Amino acid sequence: MHQILIIIITMKKRTFILILLTSVMIYSLYSCQSGDLKKEASNESIETKDSLIKRGNYLVTIGGCNDCHSPKHLGVHGPEIDSLNMLSGFSSNNPIPKFSGVDLKKTGMVANEDATAFGGPWGISFAANLTPDETGIGNWSEGQFKNALRHGKYMGLDGSRTILPPMPWQNYAQLSDKDIKAVFYYLKSLKPFKNKVPQFVPAAKG
Repeated sequence: MHQILIIIITMKKRTFILILLTSVMIYSLYSCQSGDLKKEASNESIETKDSLIKRGNYLVTIGGCNDCHSPKHLGVHGPEIDSLNMLSGFSSNNPIPKFSGVDLKKTGMVANEDATAFGGPWGISFAANLTPDETGIGNWSEGQFKNALRHGKYMGLDGSRTILPPMPWQNYAQLSDKDIKAVFYYLKSLKPFKNKVPQFVPAAKG
């Protein structure tokens, strides 16, 4: 009988030790996985300058910003972006387009030869210089840039006029704050290009 009790006690100790070891292993595995998940989430939430610029480049490309804001030259397959002055807007060296023979009050919109100037019922508007030169967005704050895209404010300034067509700011207003920041960082990373774009020409009265 004494031997039986010893065996039972020994078995209980072994069972207890086994349960204890199993619990420790489970806790250790959970802690490691939880730590890894927290570390992964933390890494995802941290945006580096390089990752923002990369994201901004992607957004500018698929958003078609070069279609209007970059001067173009005629290539083998038609108009091609001039990579030397990309996103510098309507060239101040070019004459103001006249759009001769076009009634701007009746037309929806007409563009010059490289699609950086546009005529319509509002008059004539010019694609802005988006490079970080002082003639572009070099002196802009991130808040100004956000205000320009989110609310269509000229130069991102409260109380200024609304940005003119064909700038589709109403569409870009749907971008998240994170994406707007990314676009701003990308544009600020470009080589500055000195080019003072002319003010828009209001439609003639009468």
